[in-house]
Amino acid sequence: MTGKILVIVNTTGRQGASVARVAAAVGYQVRAHVTTKLSEKDGAVAKELRERKNIALVEGSLEDKKLVSKLFDGAQRAFINTISWGDEIAIGKSLADAAKKAGVQHYIYSSMPDHGAFGRGWPTLPMWGVKFTVENYIRQIGLPATFLYTGIYNNNFTSLPYPLFCMKLLQDGSFQWTAPFHPDKPLPWLDAEHDVGPAVVQILKDGLKKWSGHRIALAYELLTPRQVCAAFSRALRRPCKYIRGPIKTEVSIPSGYRSQLEALEELFGKHEAPYFGPDMQAPAEALGLWEGYRGMEEYAREVFPLEEAANGLTWMH
Repeated sequence: MTGKILVIVNTTGRQGASVARVAAAVGYQVRAHVTTKLSEKDGAVAKELRERKNIALVEGSLEDKKLVSKLFDGAQRAFINTISWGDEIAIGKSLADAAKKAGVQHYIYSSMPDHGAFGRGWPTLPMWGVKFTVENYIRQIGLPATFLYTGIYNNNFTSLPYPLFCMKLLQDGSFQWTAPFHPDKPLPWLDAEHDVGPAVVQILKDGLKKWSGHRIALAYELLTPRQVCAAFSRALRRPCKYIRGPIKTEVSIPSGYRSQLEALEELFGKHEAPYFGPDMQAPAEALGLWEGYRGMEEYAREVFPLEEAANGLTWMH
């Protein structure tokens, strides 16, 4: 379809992998940056992508200035989702500078809001604030860009004892989700692996004439926590109960993520702030990009058991 080069950063992540699969399938030449060696945690994803047509993997550190300077050579498009590999702000700025120098024509950056900037006494989520800082820098240097704000991943749920999205399996076979969200306040949801790729490819197809400088709230369902549990219950044919409560940390987590969780509990638990802030709404624009989304009930029925099995769990048998 296109033959144009699309650079993707964090290609083994859910967003990046989704974009790589779809973009390669429709004819983009995908230059897929990965930081993970094939034998490490996300090796299965990297191996899968390496074997796909139209995808070339580039391995290395984004703190390597030589690698970053060459990453965008000859590229017309880019999808960038930075994470905490180091100094995320410095890395984000370095990538933007390199893309501008290389003449990238459309740069899609996966950003998030800084709730502290709204002047309502809300805290800044540390892992979101850095993205917003990079977004502002991209705007300042005049890089032609669109900014993607993603909803809560359906794929976050697990019965393993990780904080915030633990769908705990009780002895009677039912599930229980405990989180600080108001039980009846809708939250935006997204199946990142299934739906980010088609949406991003459509943004690239529409181009800057439609999306220059625009922030897009990418979420396909607005569901309350109780509605999420109802979807899981229907899908798995097991009771599922939501309990509003503090975030429980039963496993070791990095200090940076602990700070994120503490701020998140205050922002969405105490203040009940809107997820995207007061000025962005879902799902209208997301549906305008891609209508074939995978909803929560379908995810819980078709995908959640497979992900659980991949983690060595056997409850579904």
